Parts: sequence; C-alpha cells; structure tokens
Amino acid sequence: MTNYGSKFERLDPGALSRGLARHAEAFCRHWFPEGRKVGNYWQMADISGAKGRSLTIRLNAQGNSQAGKWTDHQNGDHGDLLDLLHYRLEPVAYPDLLRQAADYLGEAPVIPDDGTSDYEPAVTSNRQIEAGRRLFSYGRPIKNTLAEAYLRGRGIARFGPALAFHPNAYLRAEDGTRLEIPALLAAITDNAGTVTGCSRVFLNAQTSGLADIEAPKRVLGRLHGNAIRFGEVSACTDLLAGEGLENTLSVGMALPKAALASCLTANHLAAFAYPASIKRLWIARDNDEAGARAATRLADRADADGIEPLILTPERDDFNLDLTTDGVTKLRRRLAAFINAHASEHDLWPSA
Repeated sequence: MTNYGSKFERLDPGALSRGLARHAEAFCRHWFPEGRKVGNYWQMADISGAKGRSLTIRLNAQGNSQAGKWTDHQNGDHGDLLDLLHYRLEPVAYPDLLRQAADYLGEAPVIPDDGTSDYEPAVTSNRQIEAGRRLFSYGRPIKNTLAEAYLRGRGIARFGPALAFHPNAYLRAEDGTRLEIPALLAAITDNAGTVTGCSRVFLNAQTSGLADIEAPKRVLGRLHGNAIRFGEVSACTDLLAGEGLENTLSVGMALPKAALASCLTANHLAAFAYPASIKRLWIARDNDEAGARAATRLADRADADGIEPLILTPERDDFNLDLTTDGVTKLRRRLAAFINAHASEHDLWPSA
C-alpha cells in the first residue's frame, strides 16, 4: 500500500486542475480512450467516456477559453478535468480523488500559504436554476402546438403539466449569435416537486422534428438527481425511471397508469434520487453499454436502500423505436407480461 503521508495532506485542487489541463490530450487518452480527437477537442458521448459527440473537452487554450474545460451539449453540464476524473472514479472520496490526480501528474502541489485556492467544483448556480424556472413559466400548454406535433410524430400522446411550448426560446450559438427557435419545454423537479430546471428540445417548424443545430436537446438549471415527472409520483409505490424524455414517455404510452421519471441521460439515470417511499423502481434503460451501466448502478443503490429494482430493456436501441416499429399494443403486451411475472402487486398496470 502506498504511504502518502503528509505529502498529500494539503493538496491544492486548483493546482491539480491546472496541471491536468496542461496535459489535457494525454489525460483524455488515458482516462477516456473510447473518445476521439477532433480538431482542438476530445469528443465522447457523456461523462461515462463512451463513444459519441455530445461532450467535448478543449485540449488547448484558445483566446480566453481555457484548456481542459468541458461541456456536455446535451444537458448543459460543464466543468474541468478534475470534475471528469471525479465522475470516472465515482464513488470516490474527495481526498482520494486529489491523491489520484496527484499520482497521475507525478507531483503534489500544496495549498498556498494563505490557505486560498481558486478551484471550485462545477455546480449549478442558483442563477441557472432560477433561469430554468423562469423559462418554463413562460411556456404555454402544448395542445395544438409544434411541441405536440413533434411528440405525436414520435408516436407519443401521453402528455402532462410537466410539458410546455415556447414559440421562440433563445440560445447562444458558438459564435455568439443569439438564436430564437421554438422549443418543447419540460420542467425538471426534485422529490418535493420544486422546479430545479428546464429541459429544452429545440424544434424545426418546417419538419416538426428536431432543429438542425448542434445539440438540439439542452438543459437549463439543475438536473443531477432530479427528473421530469409524469403521473402520481408522490403517491406511487412503483416508479418507472427512464433515460430520454421520448423513450420514457414511450413506455408511458404502453403503461398509462405508471408514474414516470425521465432523467434525460444515462448518467443522470444512474444518479437519480428516487423517493424513499416507493417499494419498487422499474428502470427503463436504453439498449447500449451506457444504459446497461446506468441501470446497474441505479439498481444497486435502490437494492441497498431496500427498494426492489427491476430493469426493463427494449428489443431495439430504445423504447421509442420499439413503440414506433411495433405499435403501442405489442409494446404494452410485452411489458405487461414482464411486469406481471416479476411483481404480484403493483400500480403500474391494472391487475387481471
């Protein structure tokens, strides 16, 4: 066992973060080998490191933009390489995280003599949370709007007060240009029902599909631990938690009585803070490696808390593809057979 001793007692998180940023490309290749380099960025699906393009890490400084900073363009999360290392090693105690970073760098920078450090872990600010609440309050019901057309085009007709439509929600393009684009809005809430953010699905008014922009699905506010909810979540004994909004609502089409929680991404599904009052947690995962990892992590936590976890897996890539390919009746029969085989009592599906 390594004896860290006093060498690691006063590690400076800010210095470690800067040290990792100086070796950003080597860091990415070591810790996230499934990603790939594209120009000045390392691209991957999300903080899991899976193949994809939604999360980008800047490898070298550009003007006022620092090396080592990353953004998940799907949900708005961002931070530095120390944050990514934390996610990679999770669960890990913070002192152990600093030791791992120092070991990787081969050095142990210490806290300055005045006891200050410029490092602050990436957190969602109260300003972002309030902006998300305000944005959702500006939305209007989705009936007879582009948002309804988009969902119906995905085979979805289960809606609810968590959804709204904004005809010209704005976002800032990478070049600084302000764009105004219609968007499906969804309120993100905690277990107390407090709105902590707003999901935005930017839409194309001509096609009723997704807007032709980079990362048309974004989050404003705090998503971690929270979800977009449908049905009687506060009173249910069985809760169904899923990844993407469309995929979760697709399961909801087949299970019209089910209380639903859409966590939007695999990583946020794994981090979902389920209500302590439920008896069973049904986890609707996507049919890929990220979905499998997220479902297992969430199931392990629920099981440790005395809540029975059960995992639902689509036949194809995701449940929306199952819905649009097979239709709601076939999907309902398949899910009902699985549910009734694994739970004699539940409030997802009427008893026979």
